[in-house]
Amino acid sequence: PWTRATPAGAKTAGGYLTIKNSGGEPDRLVSIASDVSQKAEVHEMAVKDGVMTMRKLESGLEIPANGKAELAPGGYHLMFMGLNRQPKQGEKFAATLTFEKAGPVTVEFDVEAVGGAAPKGHGDHAN
Repeated sequence: PWTRATPAGAKTAGGYLTIKNSGGEPDRLVSIASDVSQKAEVHEMAVKDGVMTMRKLESGLEIPANGKAELAPGGYHLMFMGLNRQPKQGEKFAATLTFEKAGPVTVEFDVEAVGGAAPKGHGDHAN
């Protein structure tokens, strides 16, 4: 899991990771919590007719049986909103992902450079 550092005054940060479901049934990411922000949500970004839109996935994000869900810039991602502090490059912070079937799973987000691309070696998180 990773995020980008945020400039002073920023109110939101994105979160990215790949979630693997090694179980024989689909599961669903239903909520996220972290002390870095007042709230966090799963969002989808899309471009339609040249206009980029972002929306909360009200029913969470399904992770298919024996499959994975990619949360990356420009697609599905986490939004940390109402930041309690600015994530700084080189730091880490924890977040708890809660799944419908697997329950809570705590992961650690690495904070990369502002505007940086996905870092090498930031791979999958098994569910």
